[in-house]
Amino acid sequence: MTVVEIPGSKSITARALFLAAAAEGVTTLHRPLSSDDTEGFAEALRVLGYELAQEERLWRIEGRPHGPAVRDADVYCRDGATTARFLPALVAAGEGVFRFDASAQMRRRPIGPLTRALVELGVDLVHEGVDGHHPVTIHAAGVKGGHIELDAGLSSQFLSALLLLGPLTTEGLTITVTDLVSKPYVDITLAMMRRFGATVDHDGSTFSVAPGGYQAADYLIEPDASTASYVLAAAAVTGRTVTVPGLGSQALQGDVRFAGVLERMGAAVELGPDSVTVTGPREGRLRGITVNMRDISDTMPTLAAIAPFADGPVRIEDVYNTRVKECDRLDACAENLRALAVPVTTGRDWIEIEPAEPGPAHITCHGDHRIAMAFSITGLRVPGITLDEPGCVKKTFPGFHEKLEELRQTWSLPTV
Repeated sequence: MTVVEIPGSKSITARALFLAAAAEGVTTLHRPLSSDDTEGFAEALRVLGYELAQEERLWRIEGRPHGPAVRDADVYCRDGATTARFLPALVAAGEGVFRFDASAQMRRRPIGPLTRALVELGVDLVHEGVDGHHPVTIHAAGVKGGHIELDAGLSSQFLSALLLLGPLTTEGLTITVTDLVSKPYVDITLAMMRRFGATVDHDGSTFSVAPGGYQAADYLIEPDASTASYVLAAAAVTGRTVTVPGLGSQALQGDVRFAGVLERMGAAVELGPDSVTVTGPREGRLRGITVNMRDISDTMPTLAAIAPFADGPVRIEDVYNTRVKECDRLDACAENLRALAVPVTTGRDWIEIEPAEPGPAHITCHGDHRIAMAFSITGLRVPGITLDEPGCVKKTFPGFHEKLEELRQTWSLPTV
């Protein structure tokens, strides 16, 4: 059995940074993720005047319940979707003029449902380029609150951003959701808000957040479940055993359910309260399945990349939202599978992959960390796989390639 330590959750680190910035007092974050996305979020907070001290595996943030310390700032969000979507909601509760921009990749990703909701709440917000996308300028003067409807069918982050804003409004916030994808990420938001002292309830599609702000906390960040999917998949396709500590049945993140997908495919899975162990079947031969991945869509590329090794077709359904991530992940997966000589078909929100013996190929990552990491797992079985942008993994797992090489050597896998 091989034990692999996974870096902290990107999603939880981002939410913790928002909550710490908005809370009364000093918050200590233990084992936060240090990656391009989270460092970008932290740097944006500094630009807004928040005090943040970073040590190895320990960050301290002095909260400002009434908003940013500066009244004028230019905030660059890099590629970070949580930075680009959460921070406009944070500054809206303060006072001042705040201009947000992002990388070309992030500019392409939608924020319209969120910005329309903020405008409906009375926020003075203007899109400086394409409507519904960055860059945006906010003339902040606090948010009263009220009742709004929201379509979160493209990203649950729109709902999470507004929920996080709720306790900072003067009268509270009620949100009725007409569509929602990746609900487990909203569950993370709700649990963490409560941990920082907020009162939030939901009845079906309606979420109610009371005013009253947040209180600082001492908070341990659990390992990233989406990142864990790569090492779990690695065990599944090589017939090895791997254990990820700190991530189990008590985890906040829904992506831990990817282990259950591997179990359906024939891997042996042990899910304890605070660890998950996967053992791949003999010779890595998995079963074909049909699976709905709407709620764990960040792991879709991981499954797509190992699907050729199944004994039957693998069909992944209800993942339209993956088309508006760092790239169109459905098309990117299909493109790279075809380059590997794997038969694949796609539709609006699905992909079906046939069993095959993949051949060597140069993987086109489209600057997307998940495409790069997923097809690196394919490379454990297939010689001659290279990546056009191996460095894009820095977004969430800067040490990924080194960790994968350690696994290869530990498991005595041939160098490909």
